[in-house]
Amino acid sequence: MATANAFSRRAFLGGALAAAGTVALAGCATSPIGAGLVGSPLNPDQLIFWNLFGGGDGSRMQTMEAGYEKQHGGSGALQATVFAWGNPYYSKLTLATVGNKPPDVAVAHLTRAKPLWDGGILDPITEADLASVGLSSTDFNQASWDAQKTDGKNIAIPLDTHPLVMFFNSDVVGKAGLLDSDGKLKDLTGLDAFESALAAIAKVTGGTAITVGNVNENATPWRVFTTLYHQINGVSPFLSDNGAKISVDEDAFVKVLTKIQEWVKKGWLNKGLDYAGAQTQMFTGKAGFYLEGEWEITTAQSIKGLKFGMVPIPNLFDKPAAQADSHTFVLPRKDRTPEQRKQAMTFIKSMLDQSQTWAMGGHVPAYLPTLDSSAYKALEPQADYASAAGYAIYDDPAWYGGSGSTFENTVGAQLGLVQQLAVSPQGALSAIKGQLKVYTNTPSPL
Repeated sequence: MATANAFSRRAFLGGALAAAGTVALAGCATSPIGAGLVGSPLNPDQLIFWNLFGGGDGSRMQTMEAGYEKQHGGSGALQATVFAWGNPYYSKLTLATVGNKPPDVAVAHLTRAKPLWDGGILDPITEADLASVGLSSTDFNQASWDAQKTDGKNIAIPLDTHPLVMFFNSDVVGKAGLLDSDGKLKDLTGLDAFESALAAIAKVTGGTAITVGNVNENATPWRVFTTLYHQINGVSPFLSDNGAKISVDEDAFVKVLTKIQEWVKKGWLNKGLDYAGAQTQMFTGKAGFYLEGEWEITTAQSIKGLKFGMVPIPNLFDKPAAQADSHTFVLPRKDRTPEQRKQAMTFIKSMLDQSQTWAMGGHVPAYLPTLDSSAYKALEPQADYASAAGYAIYDDPAWYGGSGSTFENTVGAQLGLVQQLAVSPQGALSAIKGQLKVYTNTPSPL
């Protein structure tokens, strides 16, 4: 946890925040503006909630927020604020907390919650807190629940798991002979089976079989790499000692990236496509497979005439693995009365109760009453890849790591260059070590 010196630094930052509060709000969308960040809430009974959801996720979250308001006092019961995704959001959340003006509840990626906890930004969530609204640890997917536990404490409540998955164009893979009688993708376990499928798809498309965004896109190359890396038995974490040490298994690193370059050289995998270009290739039938987070289900569903499916990333090596993160609810550190803690937990429980709405956007519910429900199991293709949440691989804890982080951008950029055949796997590893040195040698500033 934080030291006395860290709290002194926070006190200074808190004063700076008070002076610059208006600037800090420039990127948010809220009404009334600034309640809960500068000044006092207009309604002392109003719950202040911060999140980073835009697009389809944003609209679904707004529906869920309206559900909470309907049951708990109408439109004045909740003030929800949306901030820019990634580092800007986490910076605002940190500054607001050290300035003693945090929201009551906030969203955090699980991989970003850990550095916030290490910096003293979060309050633990006790078993009594859970019980106060009828929850317990057994109500959640075990992988996500175990991953949030830190220092023996519950630091976050998972809403979902969002794993890397494989989209497929049903028309293309059907012509390649890869669909069963029910229109589902045949089992592609093992490198031989998967590469045979790529070769068959390439004959149908006349070229590309599988696409991965890797130009002006750093997250996806990292997610693809670490998925395949963790399918290899016995590999060490990429980072250890809370990000102070690079401990990657160099042989496995080279093995995975050498295979990726082989696919590029054979024409099966694209050499260079941006995020939108990679999905467009699959959506328009110029490729059969597309690797991305399950949230792109909304985009796929919007394409008129597209027949598609989604499955977990096939197990190509020794064991199944899928890089993932979870959206979680956290309690930023503040003095709370028992009634305020109950209010925050009631809001979180309301969101969990509406997990079916959230699942419509592709995310796998972490809340087992929804995940195990007949309504969720009837969702297609969502239910077809839900098993990936059971073997989710979360990024290693590091103050500079997690979703949308400096680590992801630094490492992902080099991995993208490997796919572009612009650098060798060994050259990429050397560059990664050099570029991360400044972060591995720097204690957490939180």
